[in-house]
Amino acid sequence: MKIVIVGYGEMFTSLIAGLINTKHEIVGVFRQENIIFASWSRLLHDFLFPSADRIFTKTLGLYDIKAKSVNSKKFRDEIKRLEADIIITGSWGEKFSNETIKSPKLACINTHPALLPKYRGPNPYFYTILNGEEKSGVTFHLMSDKFDEGDILHQWSININNEETGLSLKLKCCETVRKEVSILINSIEEKLKTAIKQNNTEASYYPQITLKDCILDFKNETSVQISRRIRALTPWLNCHIPYKDEFFEIGSYKICDFSSGKAPSTIIKKTNKSLFIVCSDSKVMEFSNLKLKRPLLSPFTSLYIKYFVDV
Repeated sequence: MKIVIVGYGEMFTSLIAGLINTKHEIVGVFRQENIIFASWSRLLHDFLFPSADRIFTKTLGLYDIKAKSVNSKKFRDEIKRLEADIIITGSWGEKFSNETIKSPKLACINTHPALLPKYRGPNPYFYTILNGEEKSGVTFHLMSDKFDEGDILHQWSININNEETGLSLKLKCCETVRKEVSILINSIEEKLKTAIKQNNTEASYYPQITLKDCILDFKNETSVQISRRIRALTPWLNCHIPYKDEFFEIGSYKICDFSSGKAPSTIIKKTNKSLFIVCSDSKVMEFSNLKLKRPLLSPFTSLYIKYFVDV
């Protein structure tokens, strides 16, 4: 099979690593830098500040497709010239047009880090942990004119443990992709014949993460739910504790082995850079190494806690 890989980050490089030493040929790659930079600035960026993706693909001697979009005529012409059988994506923000989907000989395949039809959307790592799921996974599915709704070619399940972070779950998914993508491609003709239509009655969709998702709500969330929220956002975004007109960024945290009869969100104890706060389940959480979010106030966090935080 002749394959073109589209994407960025760990999922992109995992697809390449899983196929590079197989009987299949990676005839081209298309990186995110193509749609971020103009052609002249991309060349300059690749020379002066090459991304990890660029270093990886260049080291392997892979052909770097130059185009402004996957939906451009130039990209489709390259697919035709390279005689690509399959396009497979690993992390990509553009919606593929029907013309582009039809450009390879066999299929356009997307790699989604969740068990579709559940957890459609841009960041399933966050939401599966936040919702307390015990399993996630990887789905290879055909692209369609709607995000994450194409027929399923194959899925692999992944366990989520009680200490899982967004990053550790992502790395598990990438490791699964690296091991299993060659199995998928080896049997692609059979997979295409037995592709499973997604059951939309079982589907769920979750949107892009917003800053609101980073704010801890002690009145309405239990200690377990708050722990999930912090872990799910790690290491991409810091969670914040709102206090009056300020916000504290969290350095570390733990669920204490005692409860409190005080109302949820009550601060029952403070130290130099720590706060002990009651959650909705009456459990107390300790938040340490705090710092005020506003840069001008951040150096004075200890003083702010000492003189302005009420216990």
